[in-house]
Amino acid sequence: MYKLTGVTKRYTRGKETVDALRGVDLTIEDGDQLVIQGPTGGGKSTLLQMIGGLDRPTSGSVELDGVDLASISEAKLTRLRAEKIGIIFQSFNLIPTLTAQENVETALVPLGVKPKERREQAAEALRSVGLGERLTHAPSELSGGQQQRVAIARALVKKPKVLLADEPTGNLDEGTRDDIMALLEGLWHEYGLTFIMVTHDSSIARRAPRLATIKAGQITLTEQDGGARRAAAAPQQQYAQQPSFGGQGF
Repeated sequence: MYKLTGVTKRYTRGKETVDALRGVDLTIEDGDQLVIQGPTGGGKSTLLQMIGGLDRPTSGSVELDGVDLASISEAKLTRLRAEKIGIIFQSFNLIPTLTAQENVETALVPLGVKPKERREQAAEALRSVGLGERLTHAPSELSGGQQQRVAIARALVKKPKVLLADEPTGNLDEGTRDDIMALLEGLWHEYGLTFIMVTHDSSIARRAPRLATIKAGQITLTEQDGGARRAAAAPQQQYAQQPSFGGQGF
């Protein structure tokens, strides 16, 4: 479970101070699907970065399963991200010199997975997103939708508890966008992930069960008729790793 309390993020640009987030309070239960929408510069990507542990707030706390991402060491935060959080980016962020399978394998290297197991797990992840016939293709040999599927496989291969997506359909045409959204929603249901997505696309935002609208650094939550708010809990227990990040020894 995520619990954000009084999260403020302040940037200084020359002589100007900008509050990208202003005292945000937000609770996200395990298995929730939440879409974050708002105008450009409103703070939605900043909020996702806080949730993903990619940046730290100026003040306030961002707790994941009772661990405050804002106060733990960088080493612990890096390990937590590697084990619990999968991230999908708008620009795919694939390494052009690696094959699809090798790109997916990169997510397993920080976890110390052996090469043979990495190859097997990456291949299985690619098959799960419909790319079982594209394992040895370079990104340049794949369409935009296929590249995003590789990025999704990379995010999922480490079996995270949380899946974050920053404008995952922003670079795709309408037909491919719908295919990718259907895939993401299917994976959310199948694996019981906590799924949090940023989008500027109103049609995607409308189909979400829970919407966080962010403007001028503050959020408004809306419960919508977009379907079940929470994925089934049972699959998540089978799928997600449950490492301990608190106490000694981490």
